[in-house]
Amino acid sequence: MEWFDAAILLVDVFVAPAILLGFGWRFMKKPPQDINGSYGYRTSMSMKNQDTWDYAHQVCGRVWWRTGWILLALSAAFLVWMQTRPGGERTNWLLGILAMTAETAALILTIIPVERALKKTFDKNGNRR
Repeated sequence: MEWFDAAILLVDVFVAPAILLGFGWRFMKKPPQDINGSYGYRTSMSMKNQDTWDYAHQVCGRVWWRTGWILLALSAAFLVWMQTRPGGERTNWLLGILAMTAETAALILTIIPVERALKKTFDKNGNRR
């Protein structure tokens, strides 16, 4: 595999874990202060009021941080396996696309535990239970 092919594959496979780790850390340490429609964990429940907004970012930050580390380890193991197995570059590209798809799905699925935590802590109007 050419060096630029390997570099592109590395970026492709590690972009989702990097996003999760970066924003997870950011949301845990310095979440967006004001409810807005452009930056942050934005769902109808998280944007009910300032309390739901702050809580959603606290939970989302932890979920993304943990998920990012898990995906990073799995991605690294997957890349090592890809480089040591017999097969052509075309197969590596297809496997890289498969890995990116799985990582994107994992990123989207992190919405579930955050929304569950919000529903467990707040009623439908955003008042704490």
